[in-house]
Amino acid sequence: MTTTHEHHHAPTGLAPEHPARISVSQLLPDVYKAMIRLDIAARKGLDPVLVELVKIRASQLNRCAFCLDMHSKDALAAGESVERIVQLGAWEESQHFYTGKELAALALTDAVTVLTDGFVPDEVYAKAAEHFEETELAQLIAAITVINAWNRFGVTGRLVPGHYTPGDHKS
Repeated sequence: MTTTHEHHHAPTGLAPEHPARISVSQLLPDVYKAMIRLDIAARKGLDPVLVELVKIRASQLNRCAFCLDMHSKDALAAGESVERIVQLGAWEESQHFYTGKELAALALTDAVTVLTDGFVPDEVYAKAAEHFEETELAQLIAAITVINAWNRFGVTGRLVPGHYTPGDHKS
């Protein structure tokens, strides 16, 4: 599933809490296109549902409402359950909803996303390395890095959530 992080304004009559600021996709199309290519390359070979869980979790941590909207809808379209999506905000307390591999990916997502807590802990990395072969682990780290970059564009640009429909892809 290929998603794009396009800039959207609220529909007429609906004023967002914080109006949109800037559209990187419109102002810097080469950067935007490069990000799309990076996103596609980063998740190549990874389970698409796992990637959506990672994208949702990073977007929760980064408070990117636009990406939360997009990736929750993409996860649902890919067959993910509402229950597992809802529980991502408390995945450590809801581990029974996820496989060991998914838990390792979520822990790595948290560690890579919240670098203000220090380095990625050795035990988190080691747990991920137990569940992902080396190339797959590199892909996962790349996918986590890419969604964090998208989140920064979304949060800084105040992209408006609620207007994305799975299948509205450009890439």
